[in-house]
Amino acid sequence: MNKPLAILSGMRTPFCKAYTSLTDVHAVDLGVAAVTAALEQAKVDSDSIDEVVMGNVSAPADAANIARVVALKSGIPQDRIAHTVNRNCASGMESILTAWQILNEGRASTIVAGGTESMSGIPLLVRPSAAKLLTALSRAKSMGAKLKVLAKLRPKHFKPVPGVMLGLTDPFCGLNMGQTAEKLAREFNISREDQDRFALDSHVKAAEARERCFLSGEITPLSDVEKDNGPRENQTLAALQKLRPVFDKDGSVTAGNSCPLTDGAAAVVLTTADALDVNSVKPLGYVTGYAIAGCDPSRMGLGPVYATAKLLKQTGLQLSNFDLFEINEAFAAQVLACLAAFESDDFATSELGLSKAVGTIPRDRLNVHGGAIALGHPVGTTGTRMIITLLRALNEQGLHRGLATLCVGGGQGVAMVVETAV
Repeated sequence: MNKPLAILSGMRTPFCKAYTSLTDVHAVDLGVAAVTAALEQAKVDSDSIDEVVMGNVSAPADAANIARVVALKSGIPQDRIAHTVNRNCASGMESILTAWQILNEGRASTIVAGGTESMSGIPLLVRPSAAKLLTALSRAKSMGAKLKVLAKLRPKHFKPVPGVMLGLTDPFCGLNMGQTAEKLAREFNISREDQDRFALDSHVKAAEARERCFLSGEITPLSDVEKDNGPRENQTLAALQKLRPVFDKDGSVTAGNSCPLTDGAAAVVLTTADALDVNSVKPLGYVTGYAIAGCDPSRMGLGPVYATAKLLKQTGLQLSNFDLFEINEAFAAQVLACLAAFESDDFATSELGLSKAVGTIPRDRLNVHGGAIALGHPVGTTGTRMIITLLRALNEQGLHRGLATLCVGGGQGVAMVVETAV
């Protein structure tokens, strides 16, 4: 049985839409900002860190094993170790789970975990046909040989391939993530208006949380950027309803009811509950359980339902035992589909092997400070951000237990139980 995982601190950078305020900040520097802030908040010296585990999806070519680069640039000694994890959208949560396993093995006593992602930095790629010609050009020795290769180049060779679109397209089912959301919207009869209203609610809650400085309590300023730039105080339903569908001209998923591409990093300082001493800061909270589940890649947005059902079976808990919930808002349609699936007897019996529905997640206890539609979703980071925000919300309201869960591109789901005391 795993010992409860103590989260001593949690901090993040501002989350900014890709190609805006943080576009020139490397993923390494984002990670360093989050790690150093988390260490400062925990009052833990960098020499006390045994290991660093960071989530990252886009894997910058100039920072292989980005966790190691972040660790060294954060002042963590060279004789400590670090590695990077990638469970796609759940990478920031995977880093915490990996650290928990390491701590329980006794390999380390204090670990920094987190995630970092610069989606602005995902490169434009050249087409394979162009790559072959450019390689041949670089190897050509004579001017004649070079001209022969150049003569084969055509305008089509110079049309770039957006790396981000490749990353957001499932290689197994062939659908991009937005198309999987459209599939769920049709399956669960989720209307465009319901999606837009959910998106509006995300902005309203995030803007309110930012206005009363709740979010600033977890953000370390980076350069001259002090706050998330996604939440819109003046967002209206009418404006959302004017947007055209992005992934299917006859569909309902728009840029407004989807999460934006985002840059940002987050980090937590971790130890086991029994390793705490009188000199430790009061933990932000604890992780006491988790589950990971697989599902149909074309319905990847339902991953939270499969993972949560598995988690409840493992722990003996019910949805009614949780005070607050975080479901990552990849798409409004995806979250609404999860809520419907949780409440469906048919889904429970046919998909989960249960005799009745999993239960109901009250909307007033879900993503109470907004979610990724407003805040953004830097894919390698979001899982860590969710844990930080959820525990801070529980502490602020004097509550005890929360559930954080997200869908994972490729057809997986991760769910985690956090508590303010054990």
